[in-house]
Amino acid sequence: MSAREEQIGLNEAVFREVNERIEGLAETFDLTSEPLDFVCECGDAGCVQRITMSHAEYEQLRSDPHQFAVHPGHELPEVETVVDKRKGYDVVSKDSGVPEQVAEQTDPRS
Repeated sequence: MSAREEQIGLNEAVFREVNERIEGLAETFDLTSEPLDFVCECGDAGCVQRITMSHAEYEQLRSDPHQFAVHPGHELPEVETVVDKRKGYDVVSKDSGVPEQVAEQTDPRS
């Protein structure tokens, strides 16, 4: 695994974990019927973009440990592919091999 691929994967894992905590707080305060603001899950550690999605959209995203939500244009073609374009964000899926393995190993729902 290249150091760059690993760093991208770890950055994305941190953002995914932040979003998991946001989702948990929304459930705790019964806010699941309202759209929620999440952080972009791209590989750029300095990214500050926000993504808005419903609870159902978030759960659908999290049903596949290889998928991440990124602000449009934040995809990194060397490790992932855009699989869906939604209002305000894109869904990327990790490429097979190292990127896919890092996504699986860092999935908080596994």
